[in-house]
Amino acid sequence: MTAGGRGAAGELRIERSGPLLLIQDAGRPGQAALGVPASGALDPVAAAAANRLVGNGPSSAVLELLLGGALLRASAPTWIAVTGAAGALEVQGPGGVRPAPWTAAFRLDAGEALAIGPAQYGVRYYLAVRGGVGVPATLGSRSSDTLSGLGPAPLRDGDVVPVGGVDPIGPVPPLDLLPASAPPAGEVTLRVLPGPRLDWFAASAWDALRARSWTVTAEADRVGVRLDGPPLERVRDDELPSEGVVTGALQVPPSGLPILFLADHPVTGGYPVVGVVRRVDVRLASQLRPGQAVRFR
Repeated sequence: MTAGGRGAAGELRIERSGPLLLIQDAGRPGQAALGVPASGALDPVAAAAANRLVGNGPSSAVLELLLGGALLRASAPTWIAVTGAAGALEVQGPGGVRPAPWTAAFRLDAGEALAIGPAQYGVRYYLAVRGGVGVPATLGSRSSDTLSGLGPAPLRDGDVVPVGGVDPIGPVPPLDLLPASAPPAGEVTLRVLPGPRLDWFAASAWDALRARSWTVTAEADRVGVRLDGPPLERVRDDELPSEGVVTGALQVPPSGLPILFLADHPVTGGYPVVGVVRRVDVRLASQLRPGQAVRFR
């Protein structure tokens, strides 16, 4: 392979897909007027880092794996990198089993398989293959949108994914350019700005949102994360017309418990938005585990 060129094409066979294995890239931003969410990798920093480690551009399509448990077999030699969630990685082949590094590029030979164990920190792994993941684009993106169904379907056991030779590649950079950084395991702080419907809440609600610690519930997916804690008090109970909603919005239904919207959220909403998490912090929310504590600042 040469810098700026394209690698030899191959395939990854999905022998075990894990709970949810998706193809994601930089998404479809700027199309909310058409009713299309942005979608894309929930942790774009981790996805871009994986691409960088194998010499891809930052917008090349990657695999996003929820919680681990996948087994992927290569049909041709290729370079792979895994970032995001942290757990055990191993290469299984005719020569035996060997550990694979996290946040570093490594070679997978033809016939070898990568086993991705349960995530110990974070919830979403990102796997980049040198040369990209080759599936047709929909509205300019190869991302799977779990809400609208746009893009490729979730990968299942037995699926075969074309890889390599898809996107231009550069040299694999030195390993010391990317320090390992696992998602935080303790309380996570997210920076928040006042939302457009703050006046629908009691005067104390904004301080209450930031003063207490919230708990991530099991009701969490690519659409959003439902939080548990003392309900926020509303002063208006009338119906709110649907209006545009951005990624990071903290929408509050009648229960008073906030829902933090992620990349596959709907483009309109019918409940008031009390606050909006800064976009650079939303990626942290994408790696939160049920039971983990969140504080807003």
